[in-house]
Amino acid sequence: MDNHNLDEFRRRWQEELAQAQALRKRRRPEAAERRPRLPEVAPGRGEQASGYLALAQSLLEGAGRPPAAARTTRAERQEAASRSRSPPAREGAGGGEQLVDQLIRDLNEMDDVPFFDIQLPYELAINIFQYLDRKELGRCAQVSKTWKVIAEDEVLWYRLCQQEGHLPESSISDYSCWKLIFQECRAREHMLRTNWKNRKGAVSELEHIPDAVLCDVHSHDGVVIAGYTSGDVRVWDTRTWDYIAPFLDSEYEEDEPGMQPYVSFVRINSSLAVAAYEDGFLNIWDLRTGKDPIHRFEHDARIQALALSQEDATVATASAFDVVMLHPNEEGYWQIAAEFEVQKLVDYLEIVPDTGRYPVAVATAGDLVYLLKADDSARTLHYVYGQPVTCLDVSANQAAFGVKSLGWVYEGNKILVYSLEAERCLSKLGNALGDFTCVNLRDSPPNLMVSGNMDRRVRVHDLRTDTIALSLSAHQLGVSAVQMDDWKIVSGGEEGLVSVWDYRMNQKLWEVHSRHPVRHISFNSRRLITANVPYERVVRNADLDDFAAHRRDRGRCWTCSGSVRLKGPSWAHPLVQQVRGAVSKPPASVPCPHHTAQLAI
Repeated sequence: MDNHNLDEFRRRWQEELAQAQALRKRRRPEAAERRPRLPEVAPGRGEQASGYLALAQSLLEGAGRPPAAARTTRAERQEAASRSRSPPAREGAGGGEQLVDQLIRDLNEMDDVPFFDIQLPYELAINIFQYLDRKELGRCAQVSKTWKVIAEDEVLWYRLCQQEGHLPESSISDYSCWKLIFQECRAREHMLRTNWKNRKGAVSELEHIPDAVLCDVHSHDGVVIAGYTSGDVRVWDTRTWDYIAPFLDSEYEEDEPGMQPYVSFVRINSSLAVAAYEDGFLNIWDLRTGKDPIHRFEHDARIQALALSQEDATVATASAFDVVMLHPNEEGYWQIAAEFEVQKLVDYLEIVPDTGRYPVAVATAGDLVYLLKADDSARTLHYVYGQPVTCLDVSANQAAFGVKSLGWVYEGNKILVYSLEAERCLSKLGNALGDFTCVNLRDSPPNLMVSGNMDRRVRVHDLRTDTIALSLSAHQLGVSAVQMDDWKIVSGGEEGLVSVWDYRMNQKLWEVHSRHPVRHISFNSRRLITANVPYERVVRNADLDDFAAHRRDRGRCWTCSGSVRLKGPSWAHPLVQQVRGAVSKPPASVPCPHHTAQLAI
């Protein structure tokens, strides 16, 4: 309570004590007359007052500590203690005993909170308790039996599981005790975090294709897609620990082996896989139906950028000076949703998530940044002559891209954060000498963003204060890929090094090295997926079909898992389930499972 309420409480308490004393005197006037009159001594102020009376009197007067008279010497305290053990004199302790009794009664009344006796409807109590977190629910469960029943209701703990991302696809009827499920999920998260920190896990290298160089890799929710110089596209489901990787058919003529064009880009989401080829063709596969493409689109020139929405079936491609958005109609037939013409060749292309009916994309072309809406024409989001864009990433309502500063007035390389709704610059972050090579805004925690630079440093930016929260000297060469969550950072460098950092402790946990630059990094609480893609797309040592030669010259894609293996066809991707059901043993067209190394990281 505040000072005003405390003073009011003391004043009323003193009035009640004075009224009680006056009433006692009126009831016993004769006893008061026969009693010998003694000099009036205020309780707690004389030498005979005990420490309790002095403390009570100081509380009534508003003092924060016992009065000076109560701070006696050690001998006086021993004498007062001996007197307190003896029966007190009734004549001089009447007012003091009343004051102590009243103080004790008032302190006891503080436990009798009226709210505990109110009988609320159960549904109303659940609505009140749903705003509490797990710690507050645990404290409320210790109040009374009624509160314990309410605090352990299944609805409350099911909502906690959903809020923290545990079993997001489950319903409340799937389990009988959601509190126990929540505790098990928390224990599992603690185990996974411990495995991340202590380098405990199983490293598995995905099977390579003989006489082919890795061109591009992408992943989504543990499903990996890779494209090769042979024109082959493969898909792995790393959640099953049974990597039967099917090939996706490309519909090229089989009578011309080795003549298929290189795969330029690959993208994947929960239901679609997309691959762009050097000759301008684009293949789209539905992973739930089969290995044959459901749509094939052709550009007149080479495809320079490819983007796939992570939420729905929207594909964006950039070829020459055209940007095309593809989307299926209500009947399921793919069609051109929008087409834009830009002034320069597109370097980076991303689709904005959660845009509703009309897809929205952001494209960079040299020193131009375009905002492409399907229901509108191309709009220039940013343009500064002579300052090209070096990297790009988007979230639901923001876009972040690195800008290289050139010219006579050197301002340093920066990262600009734009609002997609207001179409204006919100922040200018960093002032680095090197070019920003990668930025991750979509997967970063709220109000944070991580970036990599050619000056070999990884930076964590605070979007609220427009400052650099952390700067790490991470690699020997430039940083090529980076991602972060609420406690760690995973970065990849041009020298092939993958480093894991605990950015709260500013400490490197562990690292893994390979020959080629790291072009793809994706991780969650259970697994880490990385890809080392060579600079040159030339097959060397074609006569040596061994694992070491492929890792040395043709690229590498590997995954690390720190969780318990999940086995069984119910966890497999539908496309992998089709391959399992179609054959009892892998034929020549479907290679055997890859070489897997189970070891500490």
